[in-house]
Amino acid sequence: MTLVKRIKVPTAAGIVQFEVTPADYQANLTRVQNSLARLQPTPGTLVVLPELWGGGFAYADLINLARRSPELLDSLRQLAANYDIIIAGSLWEEDGGAYFNTLFVSGAAGIMGQYRKQHLFEPMAEDRHLQPGCNPSPITTPYGLCAGLVCYDLRFPELTASQVGRGAACIIVTAQWPAARLGHWQTLLQARAIENQAFVVACNSSGIAGGIKFAGHSMIIAPDGSVLREAGNTETEFIAKLDGQILEAVRTDFNTVAPAPYHPAARAKILSRKDLQQHIAMLRAIGKRVVFTNGCFDIIHQGHTTYLEEARRQGDCLVVGLNSDASVRAIKGPERPVNSADSRAVVLAALGCVDYISIFAEETPLDLIKTVRPDILVKGADWPVEKIVGAREVMARGGRVINIPTVRGFSTTSTIGAIRERS
Repeated sequence: MTLVKRIKVPTAAGIVQFEVTPADYQANLTRVQNSLARLQPTPGTLVVLPELWGGGFAYADLINLARRSPELLDSLRQLAANYDIIIAGSLWEEDGGAYFNTLFVSGAAGIMGQYRKQHLFEPMAEDRHLQPGCNPSPITTPYGLCAGLVCYDLRFPELTASQVGRGAACIIVTAQWPAARLGHWQTLLQARAIENQAFVVACNSSGIAGGIKFAGHSMIIAPDGSVLREAGNTETEFIAKLDGQILEAVRTDFNTVAPAPYHPAARAKILSRKDLQQHIAMLRAIGKRVVFTNGCFDIIHQGHTTYLEEARRQGDCLVVGLNSDASVRAIKGPERPVNSADSRAVVLAALGCVDYISIFAEETPLDLIKTVRPDILVKGADWPVEKIVGAREVMARGGRVINIPTVRGFSTTSTIGAIRERS
């Protein structure tokens, strides 16, 4: 039995559950102010609001609502200062012309941290208006680290596990979850608490908006899965105390958070064309979007990794076609490659953004592309679409071709030249 050291959590957690009025940010802010006045939270309390509490899914007013978010966040700062509490809830966020559904955690000094919704919910048309977040990280507060989830993210346990594995002991969930799937909401919240041995503070909206009836039933759950408080389906607010000793006791009994064995084997990603075809067929059968790119990847550098990470973000699985040694020589000359195909493949396979690798001996990857039949074909921005091998075939099947900007100042040729100059 391993004794778990004292882990900081908020002293109490509160919920402000209400019907979010689409586009009416002032009315929604007034609801929050009135609820806190009734709640009278004690210092150190974490209070969670519904998803997009400032204006809901009013896409027609998205730009205006995003512009109002700083004003609403300043109001939360003032409320947090008045009560000496932390307030969390998601709002529209604009960044560089892109829009996000972002969970903000605010205190007396302003924004402590934020978490952008990772999985956009297509039935609510989020994917047509928003960009998904990346690099989900726990948020630092005076009362320890808090993990963040926004509504649909609740269905993807790896998002929570990655944040709890970095030290979060309290999971904040902000949502507009429909009444039609109330049972899923309750079950998933308890599952996240149990599997992560962490407190869950989850606020849902209630009422009806855009023809959708929302479930309410906001919940505060202990690390052992027991429900400390649960709302009904009407507007309400409540507080529950969070006892850090419960968390310590649960994790001392047995700890599912600390163990982090490394399971993947790089070579398992390197497949023959036949085996790759079988794997892709299974992935496509469950609805995954397959991304394909290709290259020599002789000496891996920052330009390569940045490019491959961005390629992987375009879909659900990244397949890399890797030029064989003979193929590289035909393209680059007799002194290349520096590293053998097997060595290059193993290095690529060790990258988390790469799912599968297949070596091709032809001058171009066209036959491999025809085998994979990717949904998305990716190439560097220096390649015009009409010159990208396989572009015509992919687009003919309804797929997309995407150009990704390259990172300037990095190339295998320049790396080799620099090595020669120094030797």
